[in-house]
Amino acid sequence: MAEKPGTLYLCATPIGNLEDMTLRAIRILKEVNVIAAEDTRYTRQLLTHFDIHTPLISYHEHNKTTRGPELLARLEAGEDIAVVSDAGLPGISDPGADLVGLALTAGIQAVPLPGCNAALSALICSGLDSTMFTFVGFLPKTKKKRREFLEKLAKNPYTLLMYEAPHRLRQTLGELQEAFGDRPAVAARELTKRFEQFVRGTIGSLQEHFAIHMPRGEFTLVVAGSSSQPEEAGSDTVDSTSIPDAVFALVAQGLDKKNAIRTVAEQRKLPKRVVYQAVVEAEK
Repeated sequence: MAEKPGTLYLCATPIGNLEDMTLRAIRILKEVNVIAAEDTRYTRQLLTHFDIHTPLISYHEHNKTTRGPELLARLEAGEDIAVVSDAGLPGISDPGADLVGLALTAGIQAVPLPGCNAALSALICSGLDSTMFTFVGFLPKTKKKRREFLEKLAKNPYTLLMYEAPHRLRQTLGELQEAFGDRPAVAARELTKRFEQFVRGTIGSLQEHFAIHMPRGEFTLVVAGSSSQPEEAGSDTVDSTSIPDAVFALVAQGLDKKNAIRTVAEQRKLPKRVVYQAVVEAEK
């Protein structure tokens, strides 16, 4: 190892709008010895735009086991390296996290260069609870593993954030409906780009929307956490006194009252009129 090892920089890049590139990120990308990029062709376009001429090297899911040790050796030799993903923060749903692990184990400093992130951008504009949340990333690829994974998440009380490709969106919404029932949800597409769009409602209403409108662009799904209350042992019904609170919680998360009542009725397997009457009584 050199007398002083290099530094590993985790550099956020724009998720669509190039104006979101930070001044610090531009400076560091110009100063480091090499940039490790998920897709060198895509990153080269970004560097050209900002007049950055630092050498590029590929580092991605399929070559990380061989390229990771190479990059670590360069860091130990005193070189500074910046890691970038195709868009957003490296280390979030990409192999940048593996390189950080290697560097830290070797006693090499890792420095974050904060910036864009699709999941957090979707969350803060979703209207759903952002106090506590669970980042899911991409769902497992096989149907069996997805079903098992979603079953584990069904009782998670925190807002869920997940990524999805357009050609799988309709299927995923159907699987979410099956695992979670209907609950507040938002589909954010093309974030920071010209055709940025937020479709807000419930999982069911999103299914209806995208059954008519072809999903286009990359999606971030924001889904409300479970708000159901545990039933008492041996009880066949849910305590009706908790029904208004469940409805009001959904309204607070951004759902209109009509859909909130429908959602709670479906979750509790009760007639909508029962839920509606409970809310009316509570409001009195």
